[in-house]
Amino acid sequence: MLIKILRSVSLLAGVALSAAGLGAVSGCGSQQEVSRDTKMQAQRAKQVAEAWDGSAAAAAWRDGFHPMSDVTQLPRGGLRSKADRQAYQDHSFVLEGKLPGTTHKAGRVTWDDDGTLTRPLRGADEAYKILTGGARVDDGTPHLTVTGASLGEMNLSTARGPAVVPAWLFNLRGYASPLKQAAVIPSALPKSPMGSGSDIPGYPLDRLVQMTPDRRSITVVTVHGLCDDEPAIDVLETHGSVVLTSSVQERAGSGTCTKQGHLQQVTVKLERPLGDRVLLDADTGRPIPYKPLHGPSPSWS
Repeated sequence: MLIKILRSVSLLAGVALSAAGLGAVSGCGSQQEVSRDTKMQAQRAKQVAEAWDGSAAAAAWRDGFHPMSDVTQLPRGGLRSKADRQAYQDHSFVLEGKLPGTTHKAGRVTWDDDGTLTRPLRGADEAYKILTGGARVDDGTPHLTVTGASLGEMNLSTARGPAVVPAWLFNLRGYASPLKQAAVIPSALPKSPMGSGSDIPGYPLDRLVQMTPDRRSITVVTVHGLCDDEPAIDVLETHGSVVLTSSVQERAGSGTCTKQGHLQQVTVKLERPLGDRVLLDADTGRPIPYKPLHGPSPSWS
């Protein structure tokens, strides 16, 4: 098995989120401890890769439909006003009229390599409920008005690469192009062949938030302790997987630290495109979920 390990500390702007209760995880207080922890993390990453590569879980992952980008796409050019953008973030929608009934129970996902998969479809009503998040709009609250919907298609990044998927196209008052919501239901997550590494130093990765179109540059969110140096991501690449390990070290002279921290974006660059390899978190032993900064994960929720 060919394994290459890289380290990247390319940081984007910190995410405006906070994390508390980091448990007993802490930075390292000596060079000897740093060396020991680094070896433990490297061994854990190797174990995760070996467990997944060639496994039934990896095969099920590649054969399934797992979105790796937002399943909701805004009208062409985006939302035009601050009020509309806030309404979207707050799930503030008002429906005028009726949505179409479901005439198709299943739809086809089509990948660039001509691979296809048939999956159940959500109805327009259910897709609309996902948009609203169950929020109730009070009179006078800024909102987006849905005037109708039709079944169409959208392009989506998935674990297998770019795909065309069935989508509900919601017409918004004041916009010439629709808001798109994926209609096809994601595949169930395969059971991981690895348990979590509870005794391994470091923090679990929170989410995947972005990949470049060539799938060479990946941005994830990781926990950064208040007394830690800047976080780094160790990358282990094999023929079947990419395993990321969040690595931190306590900042010298940091004094007494509380079990608090914040979430921060870190970008890693791979030696070759991710392709259909499984992107894994060494700490949990599971695929890293894609989650937009606003809204739930399209596959993990």
